[in-house]
Amino acid sequence: MTQSIFAQGLPQTPANFVALSPLTFIERSAAIYPDHPAVVYGETRRDWAETWQRCRRLASALGKHGVKPGQTVAVMLPNVPAMFEAHFGVPLAGCVLNTLNIRLDAEAIAYMLEHGEAKAVLVDPEFAEVIEEAVARLDHKPVLIDVHDALFEGDARRIGELEYEDLLAEGDPDYPYRLPEDEWQAISLNYTSGTTGKPKGVVYHHRGAYLNSVSNILEWAMPHHPVYLWTLPMFHCNGWCFPWTIAANAGTSVCLRKVDPRKIMSLIVDEKVTHFSGAPIVLNGLVNLPAEEKREFDHPVKVTTAGAAPPASVIAGVEQLGIEVTHVYGLTEVYGPVTVCAWREAWDALSIEERAKIKARQGVRYHMLEALCIADPDTLEPVPKDGETIGEILMRGNNVMKGYLKNEAATEQALAGGWYHTGDLAVWHADGYIEIKDRSKDIIISGGENISTIEVENAIYAHPAVEETAVVAKPDEKWGETPCAFVKLKVGYGEVTEADIIEYCRKHLASFKVPKTVIFSELPKTSTGKIQKFVLREEARKH
Repeated sequence: MTQSIFAQGLPQTPANFVALSPLTFIERSAAIYPDHPAVVYGETRRDWAETWQRCRRLASALGKHGVKPGQTVAVMLPNVPAMFEAHFGVPLAGCVLNTLNIRLDAEAIAYMLEHGEAKAVLVDPEFAEVIEEAVARLDHKPVLIDVHDALFEGDARRIGELEYEDLLAEGDPDYPYRLPEDEWQAISLNYTSGTTGKPKGVVYHHRGAYLNSVSNILEWAMPHHPVYLWTLPMFHCNGWCFPWTIAANAGTSVCLRKVDPRKIMSLIVDEKVTHFSGAPIVLNGLVNLPAEEKREFDHPVKVTTAGAAPPASVIAGVEQLGIEVTHVYGLTEVYGPVTVCAWREAWDALSIEERAKIKARQGVRYHMLEALCIADPDTLEPVPKDGETIGEILMRGNNVMKGYLKNEAATEQALAGGWYHTGDLAVWHADGYIEIKDRSKDIIISGGENISTIEVENAIYAHPAVEETAVVAKPDEKWGETPCAFVKLKVGYGEVTEADIIEYCRKHLASFKVPKTVIFSELPKTSTGKIQKFVLREEARKH
């Protein structure tokens, strides 16, 4: 075949082709805005120039302690400055960052450290005991590095060979770091929750991290120099890529060790926070603050929320506080959020309740996601855009993971047919917006009818006494399954019975969707605020 004239004498060279990597973002911000605040944490205030130097020190010092390019560096840290710095310092050394879930036990952590072959672990004192126990189970011990935190109020017991600041002191602030030769090179390793077996190690590459970081700015119309509050755990999908997003936009990261609605409210006011992210439980905490603990602010504040579809009542409550809600959706396998409920001006004329219902949709694809569809998972045939036919959410693009570490079979299954199979069930509306109806494992099939647990939960959430709810399938001899609702009531509301909730649902749902059982209790959650329905399903079997 004759070669195109556009392929003749026009090779890729270092002048016209560079591997995409989010590491270039921090270099740019430090060069252009060296004096602009980069990190805020209690009394700590660091600008971009200092932060850039500290990240290069970290990269340099890791090498001095035997950590080689291509190896894994794990971190067991809350949202403290060292966690932010690790997102740059570790990959600047050519290493792969593994952010560990701080809520996991020693057995799970030991598995991840062994499976990911971690050569070093940065440890916060709050998690020293669990890391010590996890490492004791390993044949090959990683280098342990203590990260002191003056704001930690517990026992600051040291288990490491050295302390983080001492490690940085060994490093070179002018370390001649290298960008990846190949943008397909791994930048981070994130483990799934592992609720149905061993957790899977999701591998991110530099290109995907770069693109999703930029997409965060586009989808949120984020202005220059945002002030971002870290209510979202940085261990979760690398904080949805926001460490790199904030570096790209020369913003300020306000670190927060522990999510506390009162602290969030005060930081929004005191630090002039413009953006934050989190699961619906974070929003729920703000809405349910006592009136005397809510604060007024006169600057724009935006929040992105994801996870289970936030109830319309929660979205409405947050917007009444003066916080604009953007609903996004994604998974660990796609670097965090990759769809957004992109807003249309025509919807501004709707009531706050109607707007909230629309905002509960998962919406349309991010700019950097190549394709999104709702389809039959086996035939890959798209479903009609009728808002009723249920199919699986499929995705394709550069911000889909490389795959699962050391698990080719699971990788092939997840990426079958040239699409990433999410396992989430949704409908496609006529305007192209998708709306999740359930996880494939959560859908309730009662008497042959599909029941969306999300739809039932939204109806229950609208009850003025309800603070939180989750609906799961309860085995039933006659119907196969029936809806079982777990409900946490607001403190001080008054007496509410099972019959009250059921009667309320009858007014808002088709009869076959009304819960047959209501259980009042606290709801078990993961460290990222997601309700653990597998625990509730076991509890429902007992009733």
